[in-house]
Amino acid sequence: MPIYHQLGNIPHKRHTIPEKPGGGMYYEQLFGTIGFDGMSSLLYHIHRPTMVKAMGEPVDVSPQIAVEKNLKSLRLKGFQVKPTDDFLESRVPILVNSDCYIELAAPKKSMTDYFYKNADADEVIFVHKGKGTFKSFLGNLDFSYGDYLVIPRGMIYQMEFETEENRLFVVQSFSPVYTPKRYRNYFGQLLEHSPYCERDIRRPKDLSPVDEKGDFLIKIRKENLLHQFTYASHPFDVVGWDGYNYPYAFSIHDFEPITGRVHMPPPIHQTFETAGFVICSFCPRLYDYHPKSVPAPYNHSNIDSDEVLYYVDGDFMSRNDIEAGHISLHPAGIPHGPHPGAAERSIGETETEELAVMVDTFKPLKVTQQALDIADDTYWKSWLE
Repeated sequence: MPIYHQLGNIPHKRHTIPEKPGGGMYYEQLFGTIGFDGMSSLLYHIHRPTMVKAMGEPVDVSPQIAVEKNLKSLRLKGFQVKPTDDFLESRVPILVNSDCYIELAAPKKSMTDYFYKNADADEVIFVHKGKGTFKSFLGNLDFSYGDYLVIPRGMIYQMEFETEENRLFVVQSFSPVYTPKRYRNYFGQLLEHSPYCERDIRRPKDLSPVDEKGDFLIKIRKENLLHQFTYASHPFDVVGWDGYNYPYAFSIHDFEPITGRVHMPPPIHQTFETAGFVICSFCPRLYDYHPKSVPAPYNHSNIDSDEVLYYVDGDFMSRNDIEAGHISLHPAGIPHGPHPGAAERSIGETETEELAVMVDTFKPLKVTQQALDIADDTYWKSWLE
């Protein structure tokens, strides 16, 4: 995230002796991306962050692909994913390609006996239900309904839930997650026409370093294996850090929709971008105000991308028989558009209360067995009149 941030105590100059009060020194770590060319932060640990005591057997967490090459429009009933106590075990991959994994999760309990690190991917966790605190070695972030948590790869974290009913929509990205280029100037600042700005971005706070040695299990995801590493010191022992590479939160409720006299195309809803897909936020907004406007989206051809819509709340004006927690997949190669009657119903309406998250991928998505288990197999013919 291109905003400089600093927490805790750091030396005046980089790569100089970080002295401990009373003698000794802290241990500096560069937490960076794309070699030495991407965003990075400098961390100062009480103990060496490299002390591995034991390694357990890795667990295979590869997605179970059921449909390699899909051209069928699908509707998935996301709330049919059963709640599971453990955070990692609750994560169910539904749609995947070489750029991203799209997952659903319904964890019931907090992470208390281990820490997690995704060494492969940035993660975007959208909170549909639940609240709590995201804890990492760079500080804490409170989260609740409607929050995006953007977590850079390599972040060691825990999810602490205040609730037992939690529903998460998770996207793993194998390239870094950024704010959209067209909303930034060449310094990285979000521009005046951006639908959100730096004030809306919540950065880590409450850095509370833990000075403790013992046995600390960190589960590390790498190439579809979940490795079990036991470290000799608590991973949250950072006394200070600064830089650009850190987790942050952004609420979908702080997204300011862009509207026009006639229907605006989906890119105006874009919230994040990566090298392989974009994430958009469809929020409550005024409808188009041309006297002959058709507020419902026009039919369009998905030639270059698969479109995934996760329905959060509201009226979903372009669809029939859609509920919160449903997911639609409209694959590249065939046109899609509003359901029969939706365009006609929209004429004369002045606003919508819909709330949804969209993921548009540039490569086709494979469908997992877990997705088929919650799929409505009649959705593809729901446009028949």
